[in-house]
Amino acid sequence: QVQLVESGGGLVQPGGSLRLSCAASGSIFSIYAMGWYRQAPGKRRELVATITNGDSTNYADSMKGRFTISRDNAKNTVYLQMNSLKPEDTAVYYCNAKTFVTKTFVDYWGQGTQVTVSS
Repeated sequence: QVQLVESGGGLVQPGGSLRLSCAASGSIFSIYAMGWYRQAPGKRRELVATITNGDSTNYADSMKGRFTISRDNAKNTVYLQMNSLKPEDTAVYYCNAKTFVTKTFVDYWGQGTQVTVSS
């Protein structure tokens, strides 16, 4: 089992910045990648960014150049730095951990943190 706790969401004006954090605990040895997804009202959950244990990153096209995913292995924490925020970035942001243990792939999710971009 892996537990994920997100923090850092809130209200920000257009053009502003926020940094989300996701702390992992539990069976962290089984994690091979972590990432962020988001879900806006009435829309499907979508990929924001992912980072592997080898520090390979992947971003959704609309986030490239504005968002940066990073990790601190000593703290078992993944961050999402969000700059130049737009109203359309408003959503609940979820942390995700991808694990592989006993020949089984399992995804874990955090509880979500609200990001609202509005003037």
